[in-house]
Amino acid sequence: MAYRLHRAGMQVVVTELSQPTVIRRAVSLAEAVYEGQAVVEGLRARLVQDAREARRALAAGVVPVLIDPQADITTQLRPRVVVDARMAKRNLGTRLDEADQVIGLGPGFVAGRDVHAVIETARGHHLGRVLLVGEAAPNTGVPGTVGGQSARRVLYAPADGAFHALKRIGDPVAEGDVVAQVDDRPVQALLSGVLRGILHDGLAAHRGMKVGDIDPRGVRDYCFTISDKALAIGGGVLEAILCLLSAGD
Repeated sequence: MAYRLHRAGMQVVVTELSQPTVIRRAVSLAEAVYEGQAVVEGLRARLVQDAREARRALAAGVVPVLIDPQADITTQLRPRVVVDARMAKRNLGTRLDEADQVIGLGPGFVAGRDVHAVIETARGHHLGRVLLVGEAAPNTGVPGTVGGQSARRVLYAPADGAFHALKRIGDPVAEGDVVAQVDDRPVQALLSGVLRGILHDGLAAHRGMKVGDIDPRGVRDYCFTISDKALAIGGGVLEAILCLLSAGD
């Protein structure tokens, strides 16, 4: 989403958790939390500490990333648009009065009540559509299909414990390979392909938590470029901003 908005000439500020559990780290600006900076398809992001540093980053054409789970920075930066992209499948407290335009991604929001617009995030015919009334399709709990595979492509933690990756993003994997460990419990691949995403090493995992993603198509380049789904959702957010801006004129 940040990529498409930035490319359209908009200034974007990203707020994050202190320990993001992003799986597709090679294409996520959240990686700046761990590394201090991140680059996704030429888009540069930098970890900053406050509003002053955020403004400096924006002036340099860099996306500032702040550790700010409650997005308190909005009271200082006063953005015209707030996008709740947490994908929590429920509204964690986002309100219509937080900005001129408030946009929610996926299920959990009702357009006109919680937010001004909702973006459909479920794969399929309606992916990326802008809803100005109503809500997105409910969460099915079933991972989207990639390369003909759904649930088998996702890696889950077998128990609670410390996560340790044994392979890196972009590595080829075969069915049965041990890709990671949670304490001393192995996390095995259920199909062959390339490792498209994996949890950051050393984080605490809980049983059933998503910790990795295998792409059965086997194209390594896909691991390091933004997915069709993410681009569609980002396009939906851009459309919603322009649509709401036009309606307000």
